[in-house]
Amino acid sequence: MSYQRPKGTNDILPGESEKWQFIEDTARLLFNDYQYYEIRTPSFEHYEVISRSVGDTTDIVSKEMYDFYDKGGRHITLRPEGTAPIVRAYVEHKLFGPEYSSPYKVFYMGPMFRYERPQKGRLRQFHQIGVEAFGSDNPATDVETMVMAMEFFKQLGISQLRLVINTLGDQETRENYRQALIEHFSAHEEQLSEDSQRRLHENPLRILDSKDKADKQFVATAPSILDYLSTAAYDHFTQVTTMLDALEVPYEIEPTMVRGLDYYTHTIFEIMNDNPQLGAQSTICAGGRYDQLVEELGGPATPGFGFAIGMERLLLVLANENVELPALHQLDAYVVNIGETTNVEALKVTQAIRSAGFSADRDVMNRKAKAQFKSADKKDARLVFTLGEDELKAGTINVKSMATGEQKQVALTTIYNDFTQIFDEMI
Repeated sequence: MSYQRPKGTNDILPGESEKWQFIEDTARLLFNDYQYYEIRTPSFEHYEVISRSVGDTTDIVSKEMYDFYDKGGRHITLRPEGTAPIVRAYVEHKLFGPEYSSPYKVFYMGPMFRYERPQKGRLRQFHQIGVEAFGSDNPATDVETMVMAMEFFKQLGISQLRLVINTLGDQETRENYRQALIEHFSAHEEQLSEDSQRRLHENPLRILDSKDKADKQFVATAPSILDYLSTAAYDHFTQVTTMLDALEVPYEIEPTMVRGLDYYTHTIFEIMNDNPQLGAQSTICAGGRYDQLVEELGGPATPGFGFAIGMERLLLVLANENVELPALHQLDAYVVNIGETTNVEALKVTQAIRSAGFSADRDVMNRKAKAQFKSADKKDARLVFTLGEDELKAGTINVKSMATGEQKQVALTTIYNDFTQIFDEMI
């Protein structure tokens, strides 16, 4: 019987996993510069945490969640996104207390799960890098977080970036805009898709996010939320655009843009990559403000702002832009050992190099010298050590710098007692 990975999942093999590590390390360094610190939440949550946060009418909750009842009868779901679990943790651990800094800023990395049709850049198990900042309603938080996301992509070497923003306003804005949308779409109700007909009176804002071709013509003529902003919402969004202008950050305003989650308020944004090979999957980062979500999950009224980046889609962008990610781990030393009697000493040499704080590898397959040298070259070893039976008897080992071609013979005792000296001399 032949076993294969589940549909909509990927095995991340050596050679590819190093790219993931580089991206994650780049994110950690940058986010730490902005005073964000890592949080790790469970891969599964109580169903109510997601449904209450994300919204019952969203595709995520109504169609895509991996939910089940466990052996204790608890309704559980694999997490489909990162924000709701972090808000749950923020409330449960009372991270809003006076002993914690405000704003309270965290980042996360890990797998998410949605049952949807697998396609390029969109899987059933996918991975996200994201950040959340709690406690600040200052538009400056919106702007610096968006700028941090843009900086992350630039550090990775991505050049084709486009920041698109919109506002979903406050409660007053949403109520007024909701009625305007109902009036607009009701005139075309019979021509809307089945999903949009259902959403028309439940949550008409969701229709703006419809991918159905039948809906798009009516979305294109829908009223703009910018015409329904309350005074407070208008002021917040104006400050956001003013600050982006002050930082000379290019952006576009897209009034019909919404997010696929119900918890967003005020500023929302997407960062897009316009490489034509990505097709519909051009959004590589999305997020915004969610000022009611903490309160919705039982905490005090606390504003929040965050974003999420899809790793699989990001890797597609890097490949399409021919960005070469640097190797994380270079091999410092490779030990070529010739003859059966050298096996033990080669092990001792390799372990001594590792104990000195360097990376090392050796042949354990009893291959001929030519094959071992090929391995050293393939692994891009900086130094190659050769130990044959003659060297073993003499208590020496040959060392060659692959960069300069310099070679010399050194005592085995020097390897064991002061490998750093040899490395410094040869590199």
